[in-house]
Amino acid sequence: MKPRYDIPCNIAQSLNIIGDRWTLLIIHEILVGNTTFNEIKKSLNGISSNLLSDRLKYLEEEGLLTAELYSSHPPRYRYMLTESGEDLEHVFNSLVVWGSAHLKKCYKKLVDSETGDELEIAYYNKRTGKLVENVKVVPVE
Repeated sequence: MKPRYDIPCNIAQSLNIIGDRWTLLIIHEILVGNTTFNEIKKSLNGISSNLLSDRLKYLEEEGLLTAELYSSHPPRYRYMLTESGEDLEHVFNSLVVWGSAHLKKCYKKLVDSETGDELEIAYYNKRTGKLVENVKVVPVE
């Protein structure tokens, strides 16, 4: 994929990798356990085989997933997320939380698996582990 944004910004540069149509949905399908080409294609109604193949190759090149041959005749692959790809789970959770608050029709919500209570996103200090109420984005020197 050709980078679309030449802006010194984490958001812009991240979108250069994961911002193309279908890309986040493909990663999400692998995250939830659909790891073969056919499983992903079946779950993403409307995606063409060529586009899915291109996106999977690109995501492998970018280091977000790996492909493992599980059948040689014909060649078939199982796709697994790398640590970098798995770290996008936080992005998906944030989108679910945002959607549950703002979409006209909500399809999912983020809940505590033990109580079923709805959750919200929180930030913690990496050094101290304490909850942070006032978050700010700063430039990296």
